[in-house]
Amino acid sequence: MKVQEYIEYDALGLAELVRKGDVSADELLGIAEELVTDLNPKLNAVTLMMFDHAKVELGRGLPAGPLSGVPFLLKDLLVSYAGVPTSSGSKLFEGWTRPYDSEILKRWREAGLVVIGKTNTPELGSSGSTEPIANGATHNPWKLGYTTGGSSGGSAAAVASGMVPVAHANDGGGSIRGPASCCGLVGLKPTRGRNPLGPDAGQIWEGLVSEHVVSRTVRDCAAFLDVTSGADIGDPYVAPPLVQFNSFLEATQSVPAKLKIGFSEGVPSGRRAHKDCTEALHKTVDALINLGHELVEAEPEHDRSLLEEIFMTIFAAHGAHAIDSGARNLGRTPTAENLEQNNI
Repeated sequence: MKVQEYIEYDALGLAELVRKGDVSADELLGIAEELVTDLNPKLNAVTLMMFDHAKVELGRGLPAGPLSGVPFLLKDLLVSYAGVPTSSGSKLFEGWTRPYDSEILKRWREAGLVVIGKTNTPELGSSGSTEPIANGATHNPWKLGYTTGGSSGGSAAAVASGMVPVAHANDGGGSIRGPASCCGLVGLKPTRGRNPLGPDAGQIWEGLVSEHVVSRTVRDCAAFLDVTSGADIGDPYVAPPLVQFNSFLEATQSVPAKLKIGFSEGVPSGRRAHKDCTEALHKTVDALINLGHELVEAEPEHDRSLLEEIFMTIFAAHGAHAIDSGARNLGRTPTAENLEQNNI
């Protein structure tokens, strides 16, 4: 397989080639390594290379899962890979390791994914742009020097540039959706309780944080939900199960009934959406109308000031707890030298 062929396939497509014997997992790993080596100096998407770990995994043999042999990147935030640092884009947490795999990583590995590295994130996922002092800025592959969004900006840059077809991402206040928008990807924030956060947490940010991925195709987004969704031990709540379909992937292959869909150009008071965003919105509206759906301009009534106050209270309180508890466990002291000032 040539590099350009690899880039043209999504994760399900690559896995199918591996199943049929048209390409080997070792060959896919070699191409991914070549792409990361070539592109990462320009993009700074991958902050930790794990190709040696990946080769060990291949040597042991991969599970015959639905994504077996597909190279995959982890965002360097929240998810633990046993013995590998999760530095959270922060000098304070640099080199922090845990001796276990997170539950969602276990499910990804059982599906046959091959983890090849970790991706850049703003410090503790606390910014809408991926440019931590600890690792430097990630550049948008469509135009160097432009933002990838945050906080899953490293993952988005890696997928958009072709390093991997799908990469881990998580979202509390837009950290999947923003980078997907900036980099032209599929970015879905799952319902709370759909994917596991354990064993470290049952919920994060009072249920606002969800684990998932950024991808280049809708079917990959759905297939990854099929692999990871479901209750974990100790979960405080669980998302409702599918009723009409046997899987999320199956749902993407059906033709939905006519829907009534609301849309809005609403943005925080005193601001205006960029014309590119407005044009994209109306193109989407027109496309949905052409598919037979009813589109209604509407916005739920809510107190935006109160919503922002509540969100920032949750954000600040949980951020302070993460810093204090993490520093205590690591035997470190938070200082102006190992923590950034965030002006959000």
